[in-house]
This record gives sequence, C-alpha cells and structure tokens, in this order.
Amino acid sequence: MRRNYNLEIIRMISCIFVIVIHVTNYFCRAYGEITQSEYLFALLLDTLARVSVPCFFMISGALLLGREEPLKKHGERLLRFLIALVVWSVVYYIWNRAFMKTEYNLKEILYVPTEPHLWYLYAMIPIYMVLPFFQVMCKGMSRKLERTLLVVCGASVVFNYMVSLQNGEAYYDLPLVGDKVYMFYIFIGYFIYKYRREIRISQKGAAAIFSGCMSGCMTGMFALTVFLTQRSGEHYERVLEYGCPLTVLAGAAFFMILIRWQNGEICLKERKRRLLDIGCGCSFGIYLIHILFLDGYKKYAEPTTVSAWIAVPVLIAGIGGLSLLCVTLLRRSRIGRAIT
Repeated sequence: MRRNYNLEIIRMISCIFVIVIHVTNYFCRAYGEITQSEYLFALLLDTLARVSVPCFFMISGALLLGREEPLKKHGERLLRFLIALVVWSVVYYIWNRAFMKTEYNLKEILYVPTEPHLWYLYAMIPIYMVLPFFQVMCKGMSRKLERTLLVVCGASVVFNYMVSLQNGEAYYDLPLVGDKVYMFYIFIGYFIYKYRREIRISQKGAAAIFSGCMSGCMTGMFALTVFLTQRSGEHYERVLEYGCPLTVLAGAAFFMILIRWQNGEICLKERKRRLLDIGCGCSFGIYLIHILFLDGYKKYAEPTTVSAWIAVPVLIAGIGGLSLLCVTLLRRSRIGRAIT
C-alpha cells in the first residue's frame, strides 16, 4: 500500500503532542502551587495538544477500515500489541516498584495498566480483535448507511459523556462503540480519509472552516477548564477528556485540515521523506518509553522547582530527543523492533 505522507505528518505531530500532554499535565495538576501564569501556559499547551490521541485512532481507521486483509495479518498485528503490552507492563511494574517506589496490585493487571499511559494498548487490542468484521461492514456500506452510522455513534458518544458527568453509567452500551469513544474515532478517520477529496469547496476555504471549528472548540475547552478549575480550587480535567464532544470535534477538524493538505497527497523531497519515515517508525516506541524520562524528572523535581515557562519546553524537547535516541537504538535489534 502506497504511503500517504499526510497521515505520516499527522502521526509525527501527534507523537510530539502526546509528550506535550504528559509534561504539561504534571504542572496543571499543581494548580494552586505554581503561579497563575504558569498554570495558564501549561493548560494552553495541554489543550492544543489534545487532538493527538484522537488522531492516533483516526490514522488507524484511515489505514485499516475498508480493506480486505487475511486473518493472518490481523493475528500478527494483534500479537504485536499483546507482546508490547506484556513487555512494557513488566518494564513499568519493575520501574515503579524499584525506582518510583509506588505500589501496584498485580491482580488488577487485566483492567488497570501498570503505568497509566499504557491504556492506549488496552483500548487498541479489543479494537484489533473485531477489526476484521468492521472491515467487511465498512466495505459494503452505502453512503446513506455511513452517514447514519456516524450520527448514531456520535449521539452515543455525547450521551455517554453527559451521563459520565453525573458519575453515572448507561445501562446499555451501543454495540458498535461500547461506552468509550475510541471506536468512533476509528470510524471518523476512515470516513474523512475516504472522502477527503470530495468536499466541494476550495482547499483554502475548507482549511478556514475547519480551523475556525478547531479554534472554537479549543477555546471552549480552555475557558471551561479555567472556569471550573477556579470554581473547584483544583485542576479540572473532565473537559479535556477524549470523550468530550469538544475534543472530538477539535480532533476531527485537525485531522481534516492536515489530511486535505495539498489535495490529500503531500509531496516531500527525498531527504524529508527519509527523516519522516524514521520518526514515524519510532513513534510507537516513543509513546511507550517517554514516561521513563518524565518520571526521572518527577522523582527529583516538584512542579515548583523550576518555572513552568522554562521546564515545560525543555522537558518536551529533552524527553522527545532522548526517547527518539533510545528507540532508534532499540530498533537496531530484532527484539527491539518487536516491542517498539
């Protein structure tokens, strides 16, 4: 399958943005300890980066839905994630017990990750298990059914989010998406990618519309978080959740803007393609390993030790660079490639 560099650029940006989220969140949760300007700076970056995780799911949808693949290919993909989950769960279990001095109950391993960011693997593995059936379903759907699917799933996501704000839980989940938003992102990515060239307005016009939508959603996320944080006296994260309708719309708009860049087929010079290939090839490993370096900072420095204005950009650059270096070295071996 020919590589689409619009998707690869989205993947690379999302990889960097995930590091931004984890770094800034450390400072945002210190609301009341750091200065107001530091908090707003960290929150602004956190809000802007929230499109990253939705984009990871949308990339999977764009690349995998609507295709026919042998079951062996699905099995290999699923096995890769299972191996990564086992290996990195062990790594972080040992790391947290020996270095971070935190406790973990191994009896909870099936539903509680040994490190919070490993939730992504827990989310993707069930999706990969049912992917063959969704591939067949999407390949045979009419446009009317596709639109109906998006409306029904979108309504379910909004409903589940509103119920969760009341600390409740829907009695029945929609079979296609369950009680999480992640399968919905898979569908969104597939449909946007499939029809990326069929929007009947100019590229500049579409970019302006979707940029306005994304900016409006992010402004709402930022303003609501500030308001609710000040009201509660502690950092309020519910508006920034990936199931929040504002996050869904912002992520979809961001994906749409970049996927339609240069009519959906961006052309890069050979050197830039090679660099992007290296970065994207390491993106999964960077996601898995970068928390080790962030934990190293958290172990010896409080959010108040160094000003967020300095610490945040330095940590993002440093953690990103170290993670890329480590993953590049790991991927020189067959075992390293299997777990990153």
